[in-house]
Amino acid sequence: MGHDVSLILTVSFIVFISTIISKITKVHIVSVEILLGSFSFSFGLIEENEIFKIVAELGFLYLMFMSGLEINLRDLVKIPKKILNLGLLYMALLYIFSLFIVYLFSLPAIFIVGFPLISIGLLPILKKEYVDEKWLNYAFTIGLIGEILSIVVLTVIGASVEFGVGYDLYRILFILSLILFLFFIFYKGFNFLLWWFPEFRTYLMPLDDTLDQDIRFSMMLFFVMVSIMLYLGLELALGAFVAGSFVSTFFSHKHMLHKKLNYLGFGWLIPIFFIHIGSTFDIKFLIVENLILTSILIVAVMITIRMLASLVFYKNYGLRDSLLLGLSHTMPLALLIAIASLAYENNYITIFYYLSFVLSAILQIPVSMGLIKLISNLLAKKDDTSPVQTSSLAI
Repeated sequence: MGHDVSLILTVSFIVFISTIISKITKVHIVSVEILLGSFSFSFGLIEENEIFKIVAELGFLYLMFMSGLEINLRDLVKIPKKILNLGLLYMALLYIFSLFIVYLFSLPAIFIVGFPLISIGLLPILKKEYVDEKWLNYAFTIGLIGEILSIVVLTVIGASVEFGVGYDLYRILFILSLILFLFFIFYKGFNFLLWWFPEFRTYLMPLDDTLDQDIRFSMMLFFVMVSIMLYLGLELALGAFVAGSFVSTFFSHKHMLHKKLNYLGFGWLIPIFFIHIGSTFDIKFLIVENLILTSILIVAVMITIRMLASLVFYKNYGLRDSLLLGLSHTMPLALLIAIASLAYENNYITIFYYLSFVLSAILQIPVSMGLIKLISNLLAKKDDTSPVQTSSLAI
């Protein structure tokens, strides 16, 4: 009981004090929350707790839900074929670079899928700081391709480890393909329904809403989609993301909804996720020989290959926006830790590489956000090198 009370009080205090520390030190609040979580665990203020872990997982899923809120599927289906092809080329280059580096330095094979992982989960946090930046809109659009591919890769690897290569693996892949297809059919069907009965939109989310029906409906959709993924044994983040994009696409008339959901997530649930991430890393591990150097190298590789691959967008977006787009994809925090845990639990990597993955996932946030701020300030905002205007991609 005493440990539970200490955990609740510590987490509550960190959620509040991290904002003050961030303002004073100018360090991004996510980094502060992770660091405070790590120090609290190291000094015994936070211990392993199943409820804490569940709430943190809920925070991550809500973060993915907020990411989905930034994606309007109507705009997504209008992506020019050229940009879509460039996005696929961008992803292909990430895997090619990763394969080359793993072969060159004789690294464990799991790095081939670890280096290129992309998650747009932290982009809503950047959105709060870079509100009107076009490169961030591009990052959501291109990042969605990478996110889906990363989730598919994670699902395939998880199924391969659990079932091996055989019937069960192919069954999981079939179910995943079927679910994506059904999502598409549902989108088309609901779009058709609203075309014939537009008043149904305001029935579900009234304009004059004194009972917060919009939030209640959004949360119902969030948990329904997560439950479907849980029942099918698929990646829960995919369900949370789809729920967010559904709300964004069909209920844009609720202009304040995004802000209200934002307060709920970033004010409480999401900080608990980052605190929990920090608590998975004891600072005493820093004395392990070459751990810090290896983690820094992993961060450097992940940043470098994205910045190189992002140059495929140079003619369309210009140098500044292309580099910032690539940097915004260098923080696949939860996915990186998930794949490291999967590999370690099944003896594909040693404890050293597992700790290196975890530390690199933590380091990526301050390093990437610092580089984003640096490049954003150094390179002129009016980068007119691009002969092609892509304002139609703004989400």
